[in-house]
Amino acid sequence: MVETKSIEDKKLWEAIFHRKSIRKYKSTPLDDETLSRVRNFLEELIPLKEDIKTRFMLIGPDDIKSLIPLKKAPHYIAAFSEKKAGYRVNIGFMLEQMDLFLSSQNIGSCWVGMAQPKKDILRETTLEDVILLSLGEADETVHRQEIGEFKRKKLEEISDMNEDNGFLEPARLAPSATNNQPWYFTGNENQIEVYCTRPNFIKARVLKKWNPIDMGIALYHLWLHFKVKGKNVEIITDNIKKDEKKGYAHIATVIIN
Repeated sequence: MVETKSIEDKKLWEAIFHRKSIRKYKSTPLDDETLSRVRNFLEELIPLKEDIKTRFMLIGPDDIKSLIPLKKAPHYIAAFSEKKAGYRVNIGFMLEQMDLFLSSQNIGSCWVGMAQPKKDILRETTLEDVILLSLGEADETVHRQEIGEFKRKKLEEISDMNEDNGFLEPARLAPSATNNQPWYFTGNENQIEVYCTRPNFIKARVLKKWNPIDMGIALYHLWLHFKVKGKNVEIITDNIKKDEKKGYAHIATVIIN
């Protein structure tokens, strides 16, 4: 059961419509006051599943190693989690809150899947390292200027709902690994069934780790949208549906009232 918190949710919601994955950063670290705000916000992240232990560390570029050539950012947030059912979805849901917060503060950020903390950082926790989020002062335009700059699937490609499903727009705009956009939605504005595409054998080798995180990101966008609209939202992730949609895996049921 996800509970709301005393933050400016509308600013995070507004960030959905202009956020941008930043890959070029100025090398200068963020100032102490800004880093303090980042650390404070990390303490406020809302979990999707409260029974899963998590930890988030603010680390520097010398604390990570990359599997591919990477122009490093001045800061990274390393996400760690207890390895339980739904833990990657939970991390996606939580860390996207920080992604939107950074965008709302005009700070660049980007999900980093092809890098990981070095051993001395890993020794500080028994939890599994899941993913990194880079952050810093952008050395490029920090925001998109219009919706047309998003390269996303059309609503009819990610949903079979016949009604006006504009409420899915925030989820449609969510970032995903390799821009895979694995989500699919059925139902109506009172109850939404959320599915994830099943990748083929070749794609699964790359996406099986990232798709659950992507689904958590989209779920947060959906949850935030309805909360800003004054709705009560419940996300149920433990109901395994027998009637699976062909080619998809059921991830969650979102109940809105």
